[in-house]
Amino acid sequence: MKIDIVIAYMQRYQTGHEMDFVPPITGIHLAAITPVYHEVRVVHQQVEPVNIDTDADLVAISFFSGFAPEAYRLAQAYRSRGKTVVAGGPHVSYCAEEALEYFDAVVAGEAENVWPQLLVDAENGCLKNIYHGSPSDMRGLPTPRYDLLKSRYFIPKVIQATRGCPFSCSFCSVPTLNPGFRMRPVEELMENIRYDRFPYWWQRKVVWFWDDNLTINRPYIKSVLQAMVPLKKWWLTQASLDIARDPELLALMKASGCIGIFFGIESFGKDSLADANKRQNKVDNYKKAVDALHRQGICVMAGFIAGFDHDTPETIVAMADQLMEIGVDVPFLSILTPFKGTPLYDQMELDNRILDDRGWEYYNGYNVAFQPATMSPEALLQAHRRLWGAAFSPGRCLRRIFRSAFYLRPGAFLMNACMNLFYGFKQLTGNFPVDARKWAGSGIRVRSAAVKME
Repeated sequence: MKIDIVIAYMQRYQTGHEMDFVPPITGIHLAAITPVYHEVRVVHQQVEPVNIDTDADLVAISFFSGFAPEAYRLAQAYRSRGKTVVAGGPHVSYCAEEALEYFDAVVAGEAENVWPQLLVDAENGCLKNIYHGSPSDMRGLPTPRYDLLKSRYFIPKVIQATRGCPFSCSFCSVPTLNPGFRMRPVEELMENIRYDRFPYWWQRKVVWFWDDNLTINRPYIKSVLQAMVPLKKWWLTQASLDIARDPELLALMKASGCIGIFFGIESFGKDSLADANKRQNKVDNYKKAVDALHRQGICVMAGFIAGFDHDTPETIVAMADQLMEIGVDVPFLSILTPFKGTPLYDQMELDNRILDDRGWEYYNGYNVAFQPATMSPEALLQAHRRLWGAAFSPGRCLRRIFRSAFYLRPGAFLMNACMNLFYGFKQLTGNFPVDARKWAGSGIRVRSAAVKME
């Protein structure tokens, strides 16, 4: 069969975002586990147009909740042309019955142990409605199909070493979507890391670990980093703040070429951290942890969330100054979002705080889909936009670049400069995150409580 794997996308900024730093691993991984006798294409809607008039026999669309309306629109268009269309990803794992209004079949959970059977059933015309994937042990996984990527990605080499996370943050679906904590064999992982068939030197040099918490198992990550030292790569990933208290690990990170770590700091408010069930984060330790990474020349990226029950518009906007004070190099600023499959969603649904008149397009991390505790939804949206504008003001972006020249290693400095210039230019040109009301009257609206066509 000819198979198109489409990663659906909806615009998240005022103007386009047709180039990105790193592609999702989903499409190129799914292509890699597809039997070789099929012909596969991977289409990332963010960076390239989707061909509705494709000659594919089967179209697989992956998406998360914020992009569900566009995925459903695509599915309708494909099916009207006689195509078989299947879906996977976080959204359909929790909203399978809703998705079946638009798709011929859905994959709920991890795909490795059901995708080959789905393809056999599709060839034989006997697709089931739902394929329930179970957790993969991550042994024997192939190298992602990097050869199917367009060249618009700054860092195309995305790799997954582990799945799962032992923490249970209230807003995160990972513990139920990818239960447990599993690790790939080190040598198999090294085969992926050694893949170098890219046109530009930085694409061959940089490795992005697509992991929720790469450093949880210390013996494992230390063996991985020891094996990486002779490869002379630059790499970055997501980890917990506690790595700052492990000198041996920090030394190995530096020796193996780490240029960036993303921390989910989330908030400066102790009550808000309790709301998030993120008690492992200690506000008093933030600057110490950031300084420890800087001493190794490593860039610190950090996520902050606006909208916890103890937040106010004033405390949200104040984060722009606070993240500068603790030395964060690249902030990522989102709005609390009650995704299905999370404790946050369950509690807000119980408390009748989910805004049922707001469709899935509000579930993209930049819009408000619930009733905040201390302000109106509009006040939360505006506080976030003020925070975004202040944090990425040209002055603050240039200051982060300038000060990092004194402590970041060359690869880390280059990445920090590129990302700050990227977001600073967005702020300077008014290219803020888009208001979800942009899609009002677009022809399809999907609510959290029901599926409605208009």
